[in-house]
Amino acid sequence: MSSKHIETQAIRTQIERSQFLEHSNPLYLTSSYVFEDAEDMRASFADEKVRNIYSRYSNPNTSEFIDKICKMEGAEQGYAFASGMSAVFSTFAALLNSGDHIVFSRSIFGSTQTMFNNILPKWNISTSSFKIDEIDKIESLIQPNTKILYTESPTNPAVDILDLELLGSIAKKHNLIFLVDNCFATPYLQQPIKFGADLVIHSATKLIDGQGRVLGGVTVGNSDLIQKIYLFSRNTGPALSPFNAWVLSKSLETLPARINMHCDNALNVAEFLESNDHVNFVKYPFLKSHPQYKLAKKQMKLGGNIVAFEIKGGIDAGRNFLNTIKLLSLSANLGDTRSIVTHPASTTHAKLSEEDRLITGITSGLIRVSVGLEHIDDIIGDLKQALEN
Repeated sequence: MSSKHIETQAIRTQIERSQFLEHSNPLYLTSSYVFEDAEDMRASFADEKVRNIYSRYSNPNTSEFIDKICKMEGAEQGYAFASGMSAVFSTFAALLNSGDHIVFSRSIFGSTQTMFNNILPKWNISTSSFKIDEIDKIESLIQPNTKILYTESPTNPAVDILDLELLGSIAKKHNLIFLVDNCFATPYLQQPIKFGADLVIHSATKLIDGQGRVLGGVTVGNSDLIQKIYLFSRNTGPALSPFNAWVLSKSLETLPARINMHCDNALNVAEFLESNDHVNFVKYPFLKSHPQYKLAKKQMKLGGNIVAFEIKGGIDAGRNFLNTIKLLSLSANLGDTRSIVTHPASTTHAKLSEEDRLITGITSGLIRVSVGLEHIDDIIGDLKQALEN
């Protein structure tokens, strides 16, 4: 029996059982596969057969993980990578040629921004960017050589929301590939393909794993585009390991339950911070004070687990806040069962100029909280004492 419910898809989508009829899918820790005879080998390498040849190309564990993400996102095909940034870079590298141009939202992950600024220009690939409040300027940035329109929503780290349906319509009008980083929302909270995205990227390291154990990334979407990404990746080697794929596939089985609790805790944290005298402002997609609250409610099932707030006192106050935290972790990761606090201006986005940080919503006192699964009273208690001390 097939199901359209995402909770069931995350659990019941699996590869065929072996002769041992295992209930939980086994690990396939093999680098290669054998062939029945010379003709089987020839036909497999000629792509006349769909089968596993070498685990850099495909593996039963990576195939299961990809299949689950595809069903949850409403995608046709996908490819899994060793990390989130491996997925980002390989996707762009597979689809772009020298002389191509990208239009992107200025509010993106710091490493992606560095890739656009310092790496892609080596191959004569140029970019133009727009602020989240400059959607009306996007079309003026599109050039004859523009190939991709790229965004994150919610954004990292200021959790702004972009209108995916509007961006999708712009991309379609100009025959662009619309590419969305859906890491903060996960397939459970948001499916960008419904709003016109051609491809969706995840850093599976974050909420998809959810316990800070393994690295992984995945790109899913249009089959013709995925085929180009597959051929590029098959030859350049950024593949996800079978063990990590097995862990991530099992993690997807608890994703809806975990995300529901993450979101409940995050909304409580956001409401507490909004009433605290030491805080200038709070941004959380499902707070009514969020500038794009109505849009967030349209696109997302819940508000996610990331809360951004500005502490009074600027960059020194931000650092002092981190030094006073006792329970929550100081880490650059997010999406863990453990709550994490980060001061982007001095850590994850420190290499950006102050101007670039401000454009992306990163003020000197901005704190990003990845709200975990601890008891909400303990999370809020630690934030409260750190703010007061």
